[in-house]
Amino acid sequence: MKIIEKIKKLFEPKIAYAHCDIPCGIYDPHLAQVAAHTVVRMGMLIDELTAKMNANPNPSVEDRRDFVHKLSRYTEIKEHHAEIAKHEVRILWGDYFKPEHVQKYSELHDLVWKVMKAGSKAKQEANLKTAEELLESVEKIAEIFWKTKNIEPVKRKSFYITERTLVYPKL
Repeated sequence: MKIIEKIKKLFEPKIAYAHCDIPCGIYDPHLAQVAAHTVVRMGMLIDELTAKMNANPNPSVEDRRDFVHKLSRYTEIKEHHAEIAKHEVRILWGDYFKPEHVQKYSELHDLVWKVMKAGSKAKQEANLKTAEELLESVEKIAEIFWKTKNIEPVKRKSFYITERTLVYPKL
């Protein structure tokens, strides 16, 4: 029995501390921000498409078909990227943030909850305001993330067509 116990100990799995369950230690909130920007952009495109369709009092069959096709595509991308934003934040929440981070940044738990709720709501609705709320919460998490690494976060206007901001580490 002692030999079996020693063999078990030898091959006992180690706890992994990384987003992909391989201890690479690579975490970054950037993907969540890009996904949230995509949700915002799809909201913008849906608003533009709807305004264009509403401006046409008598759309042709081709115009209606084009509207439905584009709306379907924009909606699919919006929902997919809202889920990516939620997924990336769940990784940070479950694998990166530690109890001492939550203790120091008491709003962290609420922010993660807001991302989950805003991401779900962004999937359910075609509402630019909801998409912007998702982005805002993701950016706040990104700011906290960089602070936990003792790196000052910087919020700057993005180079994306959304013309919203991105949070970067000040290096």
